[in-house]
Amino acid sequence: MKINVEVDCTPEEARRAMGLPDFTPVHERYVAMIQETMEKGASPELIESMMKSWAPMGEAGMTFWRQMFDMSAKLPRD
Repeated sequence: MKINVEVDCTPEEARRAMGLPDFTPVHERYVAMIQETMEKGASPELIESMMKSWAPMGEAGMTFWRQMFDMSAKLPRD
C-alpha cells in the first residue's frame, strides 16, 4: 500500500509545525556581517579564511573541493 500526503505550506509554517527554532535574526546578522566585510574590501586571504571555516572538515574539505575543481578543469570538453 502506498499513501501520499501533500502539504501546502510556507517554509515558515513547516518550520513551526515541526517545532524547529527560528534562526532568522541570526541569519540576517550573519549576512549583514558578510556584506559589511565585502563592502570594506575583503582581501584574498580573508576570503580564503572564510571559505575554510565554511568547508566541512576545514582544510581537508578545502583540499577535496580544490582537487574536484582541478580535475573538472582537466576533463576534455566536447
